[in-house]
Amino acid sequence: MRFRLQPTLAQEVALLEHCAHARYVWNLAVEQHLHWRPGRVSAPGYAEQSRQLTEARREFAWLAAGSQTVQQQALRDFAQAMANFFSGTHRRPRWRKAGVHEGFRIVGRRGSHWDVRRLSRKVGEVWVPKVGWVRFRWSRRIPETVKSFRANRDRAGRWHVCFAVIPPAIDGPGTGAVVGVDRGVAVSAALSTGELFSVRGLRDSETERLGRLQRRLARATPGSNRRKRVKTAIARLKARETDRRKDWVEKTSTDLARRFDLIRLEDLRVGAMVRSARGTIAAPGVNVRAKAGLNRSIHAAGWGHLARRLEQKAARRVEKINPVFTSQTCHACGHRAADNRESQTVFRCRACGHTDHADVNAAKNIAAGRAVTARGAFQPLGGALNREPQPVLSSV
Repeated sequence: MRFRLQPTLAQEVALLEHCAHARYVWNLAVEQHLHWRPGRVSAPGYAEQSRQLTEARREFAWLAAGSQTVQQQALRDFAQAMANFFSGTHRRPRWRKAGVHEGFRIVGRRGSHWDVRRLSRKVGEVWVPKVGWVRFRWSRRIPETVKSFRANRDRAGRWHVCFAVIPPAIDGPGTGAVVGVDRGVAVSAALSTGELFSVRGLRDSETERLGRLQRRLARATPGSNRRKRVKTAIARLKARETDRRKDWVEKTSTDLARRFDLIRLEDLRVGAMVRSARGTIAAPGVNVRAKAGLNRSIHAAGWGHLARRLEQKAARRVEKINPVFTSQTCHACGHRAADNRESQTVFRCRACGHTDHADVNAAKNIAAGRAVTARGAFQPLGGALNREPQPVLSSV
């Protein structure tokens, strides 16, 4: 649960110091583990690093001036990150950079709600060590089970406070309704019901302004105040685009989880699809700029974010379907041909003449659970279906 933090100027300075101390401790822990090699003594764990932190705070006054709670929590987070890395669920912890990774985490006392209070209908306060009560915009109720929160600042200069809460899953309507969702670039999400949804990105005027700012950034001197101002202006536009995409994903996923009992999606490996095509010096890539533009469009459509939020909100009610040939196969008769899809939006079956929106036709195939077998035969879930249309048998 994320809220907009509203610190004063003095509080913002103190929060930035907490971010710097947490980042400094984290990077020291990363350096210690990177120094380890086979045959050397094992890298220090949390207990040893905590002891070293106590000695460092005793020696350096600037480190002792910070919050020990923030610094020790950074070590705990690093220890958990390393445990996740060794278990194979996460990648190895990396360096944190100033201006990019500005944040720290606070864990409250177990079973208490002492660090958050509400002042009015839209204003709340959270207690930060050595900073005091910091106001934030209260937009929804915070559960009593909150035990930790994270304060961070994005590249646009906005502060947020994020409370660690696992929201309950959304119950379905109980009607047995099934929907297929086809994700695309031109249409972000097409439903088997015929509905088309698209992410609202930057307006034309905002896109033009972004281009001007990027050209101005290319001419600015590195390290100058002008370059910092331009980077902040670009970050604000990018943050606006990201906020709109997240808002669309949250509203769309909630709507689908409430309306349908079973949601079927294409089983897409988005991470592999947006991999760069630059290649290497010995074997450079082909159509690198075109592939980079496609990658940006996929990220802008929020494919991965939508699937992840659906799996969280509609727990155990989301199925992944093999996407092979779903856009070339007629939903009405099952005939598959590349010529069936005349354009980005028009689907016209060459066998039966069925016409539909191309993305909606694919979504209907996904809703039916259709997949392609190992032999290449197109078949729906629970039964086979020939590629060619079958004649209608008379009952007489």
